[in-house]
Amino acid sequence: MNVREQSESIEKQILSPYASLSVNSLGRDKEEAQCDMRTIYQRDRDRIIHCKAFRRLKHKTQVFLAPQGDHYRTRLTHTLEVAQIARSIAKALRLNEDLTEAIALGHDLGHTPFGHCGESALDQVCSFGFKHYEQSIRVVEVLENNGEGLNLTKEVRDGILNHKTSGSPKTLEGQVVRLSDKIAYINHDIDDAIRGHIITEADIPKEYKDILGDTTKKRLDTLIKDIVVNSIDKPEILMSEEIEKAMMELRVFMFNYVYTNPKAKAEEVKAKEMLKQLFAYYLKHIDELPDEFIYLIRERGQDKERSVCDYIAGMSDQYSVDKFKEIYIPKAWKF
Repeated sequence: MNVREQSESIEKQILSPYASLSVNSLGRDKEEAQCDMRTIYQRDRDRIIHCKAFRRLKHKTQVFLAPQGDHYRTRLTHTLEVAQIARSIAKALRLNEDLTEAIALGHDLGHTPFGHCGESALDQVCSFGFKHYEQSIRVVEVLENNGEGLNLTKEVRDGILNHKTSGSPKTLEGQVVRLSDKIAYINHDIDDAIRGHIITEADIPKEYKDILGDTTKKRLDTLIKDIVVNSIDKPEILMSEEIEKAMMELRVFMFNYVYTNPKAKAEEVKAKEMLKQLFAYYLKHIDELPDEFIYLIRERGQDKERSVCDYIAGMSDQYSVDKFKEIYIPKAWKF
């Protein structure tokens, strides 16, 4: 019995006519034999989960740099929360949950150490510019698997690239992830900010709480249900005007009172300067890059600046600090 074919048959029977069926995938850049057990999107999900970049997310900042506490979000826990929200919505809308999950799990693979301040630092020093969603595509197309990439489907890569606010994913599953990312980070960042005494629940404007709810749980419930109610049996993923407006205004509130709050961001200046100095150092000392990056320069003709950017973007928070200390901090003399 071919389990994959059975799964594909079930998809045709139960999924929405607007869902992305596995058998209709545009495929991969490099053709591969199909798996007997897993659909094409299940294989993509598994490849992402098992890749090195995914594992490094557990040591990368979400919002708060080096927080003292076990319960603050990391880039990995953010990714898992996005995947959970996205799968809940996809299931209710009878969309392809495997495609949805693959996009969600891969959407932040290219994120830098120290969150968006690391992204800003590399964008300032790299002449190519730097955007984490573009770097996520580089990770899955070029950097993973010894320079061969993960050879993911076009649908998964489209969803990863277009998860940004201004993105326009081609699949409904990608559209679900794009909204789920915002729902996740707005709400879990509120939770972390309250835990870190940056804001209190009472600081959130009443007009947003009246519409969305006065707890994280209620807000998540409101936002998810609104998407499902407004999108069911429709060819696009929608929110009601009132709920979407309140969500985006709450996002602005978070930028004003949390994401740019001096108490929450006190160490970001140091982190940005450190990454800039690492960039300058490795640009002058290319031979000190790991072998896989030197290979891309010498054998693939990749630009040196791009390779340095790739290396630093892939670092975890602590690894970047350790490399900085190794390069710039004097060690005690021993004999």
